Amino acid sequence: MIYYKTQAEIELIRESCRIVGTAIAEAAKLLRPGLTTSYINLKVEELILDLKGSPSFKGYRGYPYASCISVNEAVVHGFPSSKELKPGDIISVDVGVLKNGYHGDSAYTFALGDPGKEVLQLMKVTKESLYKGIDKAIAGNRVGDISFAVQDYAEKQFGYGIVRELVGHGLGKSLHEDPQVANYGRRGTGAKLHQGLVIAIEPMVNLGTRDVYYDDDGWTVRTKDGKAAAHYEHTVCVDKLNAQILSSFVEIEKEEKRNANLYSCYY
Repeated sequence: MIYYKTQAEIELIRESCRIVGTAIAEAAKLLRPGLTTSYINLKVEELILDLKGSPSFKGYRGYPYASCISVNEAVVHGFPSSKELKPGDIISVDVGVLKNGYHGDSAYTFALGDPGKEVLQLMKVTKESLYKGIDKAIAGNRVGDISFAVQDYAEKQFGYGIVRELVGHGLGKSLHEDPQVANYGRRGTGAKLHQGLVIAIEPMVNLGTRDVYYDDDGWTVRTKDGKAAAHYEHTVCVDKLNAQILSSFVEIEKEEKRNANLYSCYY
């Protein structure tokens, strides 16, 4: 069942998304060689709690951490660990926050030092494909229009692998609601988009094959060929003329630029 949100509910989701953005920006501030993703997760959780939110992911279907931190060939749902980060790593930080009964969700991929032109282009195209999808999140379109826009850009124009097993989703009082928002599909198919629908659009794009597998932990998803993957995510609300982007990369990108250890895919 698809739930449409009132303006008051949309503002509550926006507030949860604000905390998400601040938490990911905190990760951007901390990232450096030698740091562990466990430490990043700890600081993200502390910040969420300080801002009177709750980490959406922790305890969700048994997931044990406040964030998903996926490194290099890990696509999504990576477990924070004691392994130290090194120059050339790319790191996806995915955070969800529950506050006032509503969830916010966003993700951003960082490059720790220069990972090489191929990987930087993958990150750039994945980020741009997110906005291609958002452009189609307007009333009267269908979910398939979003899916097609992401796939057409990242897969058809650049030849990257679009993960099939994992998709974007509706969200609100629940972290995952209908409809599912795949990153591949046909225009004019799927549920019709109406004003007040809140969805998370999240391209998960692989440098090589689209094929993935799960680690023994049952959560971490990795590329089957061991090549890098990138992941960006916004929470958006369908509107009449343009989608409202409820999450924000502004604070994250400021910290990305300030941190001399990070290398932007737009350099």
